[in-house]
Amino acid sequence: MSSRNLSEILFKPSFKLPETSTLVTRARHPSGQKPMLAPLDGANPGNWYRMINRLLWIWRGLDAWEIEETLARIAASKAERTDDRLLDTVIGYRPGNWIYEWSHQGMTWQQKAMDEPQPEVSGEQWLKAANFYSIAAYPHLPGDQLAEQAETLANRAWEEAASRLSYQLKALTFPIGGGTLTGFLHLPSEGKGPFPTVLVCGGLDMLQNDTYRLFHDYFAPAGMAMLTIDMPSIGFSSKWKLSQDSSFLHQQVLKSMANIPWIDSRRVTAFGFRFGANIAVRLAYLESQRLSGVACLGPVVHALLTDPARQDRVPGMYMDVLASRIGMANVSDSALKVELSRYSLKTQGLLGRRCPTPMLAGYWENDPFSPKEEATLIVSSSSSGTLLTVKSAPVYQNFHHALLNIRDWLKKN
Repeated sequence: MSSRNLSEILFKPSFKLPETSTLVTRARHPSGQKPMLAPLDGANPGNWYRMINRLLWIWRGLDAWEIEETLARIAASKAERTDDRLLDTVIGYRPGNWIYEWSHQGMTWQQKAMDEPQPEVSGEQWLKAANFYSIAAYPHLPGDQLAEQAETLANRAWEEAASRLSYQLKALTFPIGGGTLTGFLHLPSEGKGPFPTVLVCGGLDMLQNDTYRLFHDYFAPAGMAMLTIDMPSIGFSSKWKLSQDSSFLHQQVLKSMANIPWIDSRRVTAFGFRFGANIAVRLAYLESQRLSGVACLGPVVHALLTDPARQDRVPGMYMDVLASRIGMANVSDSALKVELSRYSLKTQGLLGRRCPTPMLAGYWENDPFSPKEEATLIVSSSSSGTLLTVKSAPVYQNFHHALLNIRDWLKKN
């Protein structure tokens, strides 16, 4: 089936499907949504349900003007919204709806890619299409049917891009608990395997194909492979919900890496950001014999999971993501907060106890999600810890330098 036909089948006009912001019906904090800025998550001036993450979207390869044009169409829509105070809550798959507008941009680039005769150029265009489809599905809440269709197109476009670009992408299947999980191994175009490999643990609001730039610009030039899987309850991992054993899926994959011929199982490291750091650090304790080092950036391992005041300050979207991932989409905030505390690695008795795995933790100044104390706790718990401070401005340049430092540290380990 062609990608054009797939798009037509998946996206039919629909006005009856629930709008994304209504999928999680927890009783919210009475203070409502407040403006917030976070270096790794973007900004929200208070009139959007979603965080607007220009930094990462541009970093992933999208044009700033195209992003602004898409946001402007959403903001200017006169269609009915679930909440008139929130611009990205237009009801139904129609102009002005978040999923519609970003998917429309994805389809534009998909058509260019299909008409482009040069494989390398076509591959880059397919990659842009994948990124737009992924943003359409963001924040990837379970039960969001239109978002799931956008995810399907994102994965299809990503595989089309990989078949035309210079690096190798291998889809791997891991048997887990009677089911199978699909992950993707990215291999450098130069050098011969087996390669030192980084197991990437992404954020809760990301697909694994959102990490392509991390491989292309940082790991591949250093001769390192990258293995990704989706976080629990999203993408190819949608059949597993997030549990207190947050590292379960990644741990099963890590155990299987010794059987993958392109991977040097003696040189495996993990890299996690935001909640992915919770998984990566947990692996540092549970699988120290299989990991040479663990790095994390803006980690969510304790403070946000246990501090009600901090939880009340972060955007409702992020709390909705946490609630949906652990299967508590219809509970009160108080019940959710009690459950989240059990996901703290300090509460679980891990962080604070000596860990033999070398660990690097990077933090931003004044990060509302992850304070300096979070990174310091990780570093002080490691037998060989490294603390990385990332200045708040200029944000793009400092983000780039932070990733270079992390790449070099992982390579050294």
